[in-house]
Amino acid sequence: MPHLSGVSAEALSLLCLVVVLALAITRPRGLPEAASAVPAAALLLVTGAVTTDRVVAVLHELGGTVAFLAVILVLAHLCEAEGLFDYAGRWTSRRAHGSPGRLLLLVFLIASLTTAVLSLDATVVLLTPVVLATAARVGADAEPHVYATAHLANAASLLLPVSNLTNLLAFQTSGLSFGRFAVLMAVPWLLAIGLDYVVLRLRFASRLRTGRPAAGEERDAPVPTVALVVLALVLVGFAACSALGIAIVWPAVAGAVILLVKRLLRPADAGDDDGAAPESRPGRVRHELGAVVRAANPLFLLFVLALGVVVDGAVDHGLGDLVGRVLPSSTGLLSLLGLAVAAAVAANLVNNLPATLMLVPLTAPLGPVAVLAVLIGVNVGPNLTYVGSLATLLWRRVLLGHGARSELVEFTRLGLMVVPVSLVACTTALWAAARVLGV
Repeated sequence: MPHLSGVSAEALSLLCLVVVLALAITRPRGLPEAASAVPAAALLLVTGAVTTDRVVAVLHELGGTVAFLAVILVLAHLCEAEGLFDYAGRWTSRRAHGSPGRLLLLVFLIASLTTAVLSLDATVVLLTPVVLATAARVGADAEPHVYATAHLANAASLLLPVSNLTNLLAFQTSGLSFGRFAVLMAVPWLLAIGLDYVVLRLRFASRLRTGRPAAGEERDAPVPTVALVVLALVLVGFAACSALGIAIVWPAVAGAVILLVKRLLRPADAGDDDGAAPESRPGRVRHELGAVVRAANPLFLLFVLALGVVVDGAVDHGLGDLVGRVLPSSTGLLSLLGLAVAAAVAANLVNNLPATLMLVPLTAPLGPVAVLAVLIGVNVGPNLTYVGSLATLLWRRVLLGHGARSELVEFTRLGLMVVPVSLVACTTALWAAARVLGV
């Protein structure tokens, strides 16, 4: 096949990007996202629209980030297996005392912490079903509470580099330490959460008045002490490793190994957590290791790598120059607001992951604050539409899988109420924090 260049390469690169995004969002017949991204990347390579050197460079740039994401997904799965989310649900149910309004506040607390520490995927996949069950337990309307998990999966992922794949991509480019990243994003994170809470509380005020106390005989689930201690040590390890110049993946690996070993060494007569008959030790090892591999979601990781190649081809063949001409070229407050808004628009047009892959390299020369402004746009902005974030699309599938649903009109209305003001407030807070810290 002849190698393409010029207009032909540009057209093919853009077409591949559009097709990959469309199929990743719609997932016809339940096909995984990688089913379109991998062939598209291969096509660009075969036709010469991207070179072998560029493919190797992209895989090298994204490899560490994707590996870290896999470890975080496994850590979240093992925390669920240890009963962390069941404990959180039962604790929330009892502390709500039958009040839907109090339940919403507690859901905000738990979802914000879950997103920050275990990533938005944990909030969407693991916490959302728990919230549905908890709302039913106290007789509350589930809709306000599950909208909270969707919004917080995006907006509450601003705090730590580990909270979102977009954060990991920005973190490795920003040159910031783990601690400095968290300090700069702390106030924007609190503002994003607070504004979402106010909007949902006002919007659903009439539906947050009626509930019933949880059953009197219901008790809290056993405290998952080991999981909580491991998570605390992992967070400390992130900060320590970053300060020492050590890859922050290692504390997460250590935490995952500790919890996995604990699972493998539990008594043979304990049975499974769902009450199934006890397995033999070899059978349990196969079961646990299989669950770990599934939790790492290798097809999604492959999708991220292939999407990186496709986006690189589109950026290299004209898209980068086009976007670069409209982006602000300084880090004053108005310029940072422009970057955040541009990133939010891009996220809602092409999804936040490719928007990050495209915009972070373009803004990196302006410094870390510009990169973080883009991050605000791609994390807060997706709450405006379903297609803004893969996490939101996954959230919809989780709801459908549990017999619940969400309304496009309601989701968009909530987004219009909170996203614009959040973008301005969070970006202004970032600008102020950067000036105070001298970044």
